[in-house]
Amino acid sequence: QVQLVESGGGLVQAGGSLRLSCVASGRTFSSVAMGWFRQAPGKEREFVATISWNGGATTYGYYVKGRFTISRDNAKNTVYLQMNSLKPEDTAVYYCAGATVYYAGVFPASYANWGQGTQVTVSS
Repeated sequence: QVQLVESGGGLVQAGGSLRLSCVASGRTFSSVAMGWFRQAPGKEREFVATISWNGGATTYGYYVKGRFTISRDNAKNTVYLQMNSLKPEDTAVYYCAGATVYYAGVFPASYANWGQGTQVTVSS
């Protein structure tokens, strides 16, 4: 079973930046897609970004495009989410997710493994 552990969340003022990290256990990390999702209180889990197995393809939710960047380091079994120009509406628990295929889409059902989440709070 793949385990995913997120870190890097916290409290930041609007306009600020944070970088989330997700470290994966197991030997399959470098051959599968990874994604980030978020869930705000009272809302459904929402797609943020995904990256293919080799980093060659990325997709973003329109609400974060141009502000967030997903990347990965397969040598370190780690995927990152650089978040710039943060807004109060970005406040949520952010989850790292691992797929079982080279490239996954925007739906949570496409991902088999999930981290425990890290809280991001953006104050106005």
